Amino acid sequence: MKQYEITFIIDPVLPGDEIQTVAKAYEKLVENEGCNIVHVDDMGLRQLAYPINKRNSGVYKSIEFQTPSGAVISKMELALRRDERIMRFLTVKLDKYGVKYNSDKRNGLIGKKPKTISDTPVEESKAPIEDLTIIEGIGPKIAKLLNTGGINSYSQLAASSSEAIKTILSKGGPSYMVHDPSTWPQQADLAAAGKWAELNTLKEKLIGGIQPSSSEEE
Repeated sequence: MKQYEITFIIDPVLPGDEIQTVAKAYEKLVENEGCNIVHVDDMGLRQLAYPINKRNSGVYKSIEFQTPSGAVISKMELALRRDERIMRFLTVKLDKYGVKYNSDKRNGLIGKKPKTISDTPVEESKAPIEDLTIIEGIGPKIAKLLNTGGINSYSQLAASSSEAIKTILSKGGPSYMVHDPSTWPQQADLAAAGKWAELNTLKEKLIGGIQPSSSEEE
């Protein structure tokens, strides 16, 4: 059996239910071709390395599957290429090392040190820092400043008041104090809940992360 992994990026401005429909459609296509799905990875909204179709982020999905002949690949890629909801895709044929790596990664064996009797208890590692630049109005420098102030995740930002955020920004100097963080907790709350379509809809209404006044909208 040959083993492949297809990763594709879905347009994030689609409604949440349509994003799920798109993802499920390609899982179904693989199954209908007699393939055995090994693993489906919903990676969620991620920042793009460079803008695609005027989008700075996309919803990532990866399907790892086994197939007897590999004939499904051309059919799958043709469907992805024709689908306007798909921004990019990549097909990888996995050798035995790639298969083992993915399996070990799913089982939590990658990057972990085996425990020994001599091991001493250590402080648990901190949760990974989430990409706060997904929030409209936050750039890399502000994100770093927020991290220094103890805000490392969407949920932490969502729970922070505008006043608390302004206090952190003030520590960066006068140039940071001009930023208005009033919508950041609302955006972060949507990100923390995985409501990416709703977040992107909100971001499209903002100007530099700020809710425009009625006169500006007109």
